Amino acid sequence: MQRRPDPRDPAIAPAHVAGVAEPVTVTVARDVRPDQRAAFEQWAGEVLGLASEFPGNLGTSMLRPGPGSTRYHLVYRFADGESLARWERSTERQAALTRVEHLSATADYARVAGLDSFFTAMTPPRPGPRWRLTVLTIAAVFAITLGFQLLVAPYVGSWPLPVRLLLSATVVVVLLGQVVMPRLTRWFGPWLRGR
Repeated sequence: MQRRPDPRDPAIAPAHVAGVAEPVTVTVARDVRPDQRAAFEQWAGEVLGLASEFPGNLGTSMLRPGPGSTRYHLVYRFADGESLARWERSTERQAALTRVEHLSATADYARVAGLDSFFTAMTPPRPGPRWRLTVLTIAAVFAITLGFQLLVAPYVGSWPLPVRLLLSATVVVVLLGQVVMPRLTRWFGPWLRGR
């Protein structure tokens, strides 16, 4: 029997998350019964595949448990809270959730929205070296700033310094959070995790 979405259900994004107009990353941590790991991984592959085809999805991943652990992490990234809410209320997801209940004892949901989300999009519980994310962020900021200086700065050189700095900061932050880092963390995910 298919269950109906309950707005108080932790598996459904709350209203303040659903209204976010920035990228949202969801991490679902599930403690899987040791004798059900193969079945869970098959289920997770199917549900991540469904999510990756859903409108607004920016990427998915599964992080397997470390030694002595039974906790899997499923990571979904959506373009905005509305896209996430549509996925979390979808009949496809609801049907998938009914098939996982006997495989997993618990599920913990964490949602991060906005600029912070590109730091958590592909980060496992024990991430790779932080210096790698720092290097990637510096490279992204450098590229955006260089582009701004070459393409925009010559046209706004007569503007007051505070206005030029505000424009530059706005361009860098918006491009960094909305365009550049979501793609870089997806492309360089294995390197960021130290693999």
